[in-house]
Amino acid sequence: MKAYLILEDKTVFEGASIGSPREMISEIVFNTSMTGYLEVLTDPSYAGQAVVMTYPLIGNYGICREDMESRQAWPDGYIVREVSRIPSNFRSGDTIQNFLKQQDIPGICGVDTRSLTKILREKGTMNGMITTDGSFDLDEVIARLKAYRVTGVVKKTTVKKPYVLPGRGRRVALMDYGAKDSIARALQERGCEVTVYPADTPAEEILSAGPDGILLSNGPGDPEENTKIIKEVKKLYDSNVPIFAICLGHQLMALATGAKTYKLKYGHRGGNHPVRDLKTGRVYISSQNHGYAVDETSLDSSVAVPAFVNVNDGTNEGLSYVGKNIFTIQYHPEACPGPQDSGYLFDRFIRMMEEGK
Repeated sequence: MKAYLILEDKTVFEGASIGSPREMISEIVFNTSMTGYLEVLTDPSYAGQAVVMTYPLIGNYGICREDMESRQAWPDGYIVREVSRIPSNFRSGDTIQNFLKQQDIPGICGVDTRSLTKILREKGTMNGMITTDGSFDLDEVIARLKAYRVTGVVKKTTVKKPYVLPGRGRRVALMDYGAKDSIARALQERGCEVTVYPADTPAEEILSAGPDGILLSNGPGDPEENTKIIKEVKKLYDSNVPIFAICLGHQLMALATGAKTYKLKYGHRGGNHPVRDLKTGRVYISSQNHGYAVDETSLDSSVAVPAFVNVNDGTNEGLSYVGKNIFTIQYHPEACPGPQDSGYLFDRFIRMMEEGK
C-alpha cells in the first residue's frame, strides 16, 4: 500500500505503508542511532513526535521485548529508508512490522531519509503527516499541520499511581515524567530501593516518605508547559534531599530556579553526541534525546553553574547547583541505546546520598 509523508513546507515523500494504516499528524524529528530502534520506539520522550531513523536499514535483528524501555511504544509515527523483512537474531520474538501494527503506529518506508534529514537540519523541526490517502488536498493538510501542537504528553506517559522496586540500599524517589525503565534499573543495580511516583505527585508527599535521594526523570514535550510540576520541583529544591535530574528533569529544575529554556532548531537525538565535563576537561560520548535546552545566559550564577557542554554546538548539557547536593544533566547516563560512558553519574548520585547521611 502506498503511503505519503507531507511536511509543513509542502515537501511530499512517497513510500510504502508499514504498521498501522491510519492517518497521523505529528512533529517530525530524526534519530542518528545505528542500533536500538526498539529502545527508541519505547522511549516515552518521543510521545507527540514521529521519528525518522537516519540509519538506512531498520529491523534486521527483530524485536527483543526484554529490551523495551517502557510498557508500550510512544512515537506517533515511524519513518525509515528500508525495513528488514526477515530478522536474524536468536533473541528476536517478532518483526518490527508486526510490532508497529500491534502498537497502532503508522509508518512509512522507502523514503529518502538522507534527503528528509537534510531538510529538517536546514529548515528545523517541523510538523508532518503520514497518510495512505493519495487524494489529499495539500493546502488543507498544510493548514492542519501548522495548527498542530504537542501538548499534555507528560501526563500521557507518566505512571498513574506509585509503585516500589525492591532494594536493600539507599531509598530513591523517582519522579516519572516519562521515565525510561533503564533509569530505575541502573539504580536497582546499585542496590537502591526505588519508589516511582506520578509526575503530578505533591512535593510534600515525596518528602514525607523520607527518601535518601530524588531523581527527576526524562520525559517528552516543552518543559515550560509543566507549570504545576515546576512549582513542586522548586519545593524539592528547597529541601536538603540530594537530587539528580536527567533530560526533562534537568530542564524542570532549571525553570524552577529561575532560568529559561528554548527550543533547539532540530534537537539532539542519537548515541554519538560528545559532551565535555567543564571541571575535568574530559569528553564523553553520550546518548541524547531532546528538543529543548537550558539557556545558560539566564542562569543566576549564585544558584547554578554550567557543568557540561555539548562539544558540537556549545549548548548546555548539565548544571551544578551552588550550595546544594543537586546536579543535573541533559543527556542519558543509562544510555540504552548508546554508549555507557556516563554510567558513573549514577555512582556519583549514590555517593552524594551516602555523604548526605
